[in-house]
Amino acid sequence: MGTGILEIQKTARYRTFGDESNPHLIIALHGYGQLAEYFIRNFESLDPGSYFIVAPEGMHRFYLQGSSGRVGASWMTKEWREQDIEENVLYMEKLTEHLASRKNYETVTLLGFSQGGATAARWLDRTRFKIDRFILWACVFPEDINPGFDAESFSKVEKIFVLGDEDEYFSGDNFHKMNAFYESHGFRVINFQGKHRIDINPLHLLFKKSE
Repeated sequence: MGTGILEIQKTARYRTFGDESNPHLIIALHGYGQLAEYFIRNFESLDPGSYFIVAPEGMHRFYLQGSSGRVGASWMTKEWREQDIEENVLYMEKLTEHLASRKNYETVTLLGFSQGGATAARWLDRTRFKIDRFILWACVFPEDINPGFDAESFSKVEKIFVLGDEDEYFSGDNFHKMNAFYESHGFRVINFQGKHRIDINPLHLLFKKSE
């Protein structure tokens, strides 16, 4: 029994909020089982005259329960993960090339939530696209890359980790271990009172709140 590999063309989609002429770009990657359409709503309280938010959607979609109903997306699974990693990196490269061809942004923030954080980290580790601020939110750092980002190109990237003190995936000792891990690798750690979600309070600490 053999296995064949066939290269095909696939179309990816992303959601946006704000005007693309705004000076500050935020690229936000959703977590497991989410869709960009709903994930981007977490950022709608930010100043629509300052920020342009782009939320790419993972290319693996599935029913969240059974064989009908609500649909979610993911970035990868354990099955053929190396190929998915390569294609996610290519996806992000194509997306940022498209964005850069339309405007030169004053600042660029890359934010990865939960499973999207691993995809964001892997892309940042390999891209030459200029990122000013890198935010990982409630996620485990992927073991296949260096969390210290030793390359000279990362030396000026502001690195931030955000985690709720009631996060169901990082409870008890794991909460403190996660904070200590990221602090030891040069991340500024921000904690908030809440669960596994994008919370408005730390979000407004990181980005100027709309008036």
